[in-house]
Amino acid sequence: MQTVRVKYKDHQKYICYEGQLTFKSFLDCVAKKFDIPTLDLKVFDVTKTEVDEEVFEFLIQKQDLGVLEICLPQDPNDSLSSSASASVSSYSDVDSDDTIILQRSPASTTKEEDSLLAKMIEDILKNKPGGERIMNEYARTKSLTDARRRDMVKMLVAQMTSDHGTSPSRRVKEEYAKGITSLFPNLADPRSKFGFEHYYNAEDGSGYLAWRLKFVQKGASEGQKKTLRQSLTGGPKADRGPFTEANCLTTESLCCEAIALMKHSADEAIVKEKMKQTFTYRQKMLHDPVKSSEIFTAFPRFLDIPGMIEQDFNLMFGDVTSAKFLEKWPTVYKKKVLDQSRGLTQTGDLQDLVQNAGSTTEVENGWDSDMSSMMVLVHLLPPSTQGRKRPGKLSARQASEHLVKFLKTGTSIQGHLDSIMESRQPYLLAVGTQRSVIHKYFIVIDKHAIPCKSTDCLVCIDELFKAHFAFGTSYNQDLTNVYNL
Repeated sequence: MQTVRVKYKDHQKYICYEGQLTFKSFLDCVAKKFDIPTLDLKVFDVTKTEVDEEVFEFLIQKQDLGVLEICLPQDPNDSLSSSASASVSSYSDVDSDDTIILQRSPASTTKEEDSLLAKMIEDILKNKPGGERIMNEYARTKSLTDARRRDMVKMLVAQMTSDHGTSPSRRVKEEYAKGITSLFPNLADPRSKFGFEHYYNAEDGSGYLAWRLKFVQKGASEGQKKTLRQSLTGGPKADRGPFTEANCLTTESLCCEAIALMKHSADEAIVKEKMKQTFTYRQKMLHDPVKSSEIFTAFPRFLDIPGMIEQDFNLMFGDVTSAKFLEKWPTVYKKKVLDQSRGLTQTGDLQDLVQNAGSTTEVENGWDSDMSSMMVLVHLLPPSTQGRKRPGKLSARQASEHLVKFLKTGTSIQGHLDSIMESRQPYLLAVGTQRSVIHKYFIVIDKHAIPCKSTDCLVCIDELFKAHFAFGTSYNQDLTNVYNL
């Protein structure tokens, strides 16, 4: 149970709450506690800085909150006005949404510094939409309404974070606060030491600028988390832009020129660069139900230049994310798979896979160690329930069919593609003299065989996973749990 001490006129009361207290519920409690027939209230903290909905969310988390003072907007005798040591304009003299007008106390900076800081704030406001309205309102009334003051703070914090990031230094925040009161002297607070503390107070990190910054920081943090969640749970069919600067072409005509050049260029470096430049165009095409089936017609170089899938995935998620599987499988995941497989009831096929997966020498019969361990993983992670049907575990043989198919060297790859009866999710086609000796891997999708950039099975499995994102196709339902690991 937590409490907030609240003052209204000459009375103080406590509001007790559990969990998260919102600004609206706080005002509702205040109105009931003090029998105030309205929620149109102004709230001020111990520094006489007005607390709005954005500020309240952060203020309520402070351990030493002090007393929150409540005033009615049109109350000419409110305790805040009567306690001011300087002349304070009555709320009845101006619009009900006006802020308090106070005479400015001397600041510690020189007049020249004040002039430079005021010019900085003025330039920022003049270059922001709505900034002129703020300047004109102050010139007309020698004050700012609360709405205008909030707009001004938002504009200035936006510029501050653009120039200095979401965690600007104390000096920067103080300069902005000094600049505000230098440009708008009547907005200064004569009761404070320097006059600008209700915009930023370095002693306790309070003030309009500080609270707005915390709100921006929270939004940035949630945005990063949201982006991460989307990258992890959004699935391969989610529409994504480039994670990194891809230097993408911006018009359809330029993209069409690049596509035409790629089709006939023998220079792989040029093709790869043009593929980068048409990344955004390709993503839009993939998520268009009509055009998505034409992806290999428009971009046939997927079929003869290895590495194009990897390049698109890197553009989506960056190099660090792209490298995670190959970094962690040999050192972390493979060992866990082998440990878990020891408790399984093993059929003949599964026993061979487990034995090959744990082998430290070259495997003579069957898949090599890495491919065998991947198939064991598929067996350990059965498909999720589909409706009322209980899926159960895949057999070792079924697991291999979902992940990779073997084609003996000399057999027609085109014949294999022609034998596919229906379009399926991508899988690996391993071509070799036997399963333990593979000379070439392909990713088969929509009856096309895309050459893998390596003969290392782990690299090819990694590329298979990335192909789902490069071509915006869903996972095979029997492998969903494996790909989401």
